[in-house]
Amino acid sequence: MITPVGDDFVKRYRLEYNLEALERVRGEIGEKAYSRMKALIEYRLCGTEFDRSPINVKIALAFSGGSDSTATLKILRWAGFEVVPIMAKLPQMKEQVIEKAMGHGAVLVEVPGYLEAITEQMNKGAPICGRCHSMVMKTVEDYARKNGIKIVASGDLLSSGLISIYKKDDLTVLNFPAFLALDKAEIIELIGGKYDLQFGCPLLWETFRKAPGVKRFAIQRVLRELRARAITPEIAEALIFDILSR
Repeated sequence: MITPVGDDFVKRYRLEYNLEALERVRGEIGEKAYSRMKALIEYRLCGTEFDRSPINVKIALAFSGGSDSTATLKILRWAGFEVVPIMAKLPQMKEQVIEKAMGHGAVLVEVPGYLEAITEQMNKGAPICGRCHSMVMKTVEDYARKNGIKIVASGDLLSSGLISIYKKDDLTVLNFPAFLALDKAEIIELIGGKYDLQFGCPLLWETFRKAPGVKRFAIQRVLRELRARAITPEIAEALIFDILSR
């Protein structure tokens, strides 16, 4: 499922730092979740095998059906967690994406005021990804609270260190690929080796058409992921060319 990082100094450093972050939320997530998450990091560091039987710990996962959240779902379930994929039903989603998510057991939720807020951003010629992400995560967090789930996960690749897992009010937020120091190439291999190297969604592409200057923010995001070694130069090049072609 996942492989040890070997002698990769950067990944080993991040994983050891993520262990510190895990210690900080130990009392919040309980011993069963703590022990299994620690075992996952130790497996990445040293290849130490661990018990992967179900542990009856629920995690609400912000699930888009994309590569990062799909890999997160697979690994967490492989590790014995009870994962509830929460898919925010957004106007730009294709029906086949929703159907595929339902096959993974996804729960569909509405995001109040989503289209109005994103349309306002688009009309201003402003970036929409940050606003979209925050609205979706708030909706997933609200679902978790209403259903007594204490851990909320995302497919964030970049949030390493003390923000790979952290307390947020009454919840614990887990940015899972960053927590395990996974990169995009590993994720693509994990989900089956096929990935359409496109950046963004139809609403973002429409924003590009209305305000081409917004493309620079998308390119900056790609470059941040490249500098963080979350993506390879080849993947970065393909994504940047895709952005420029819109």
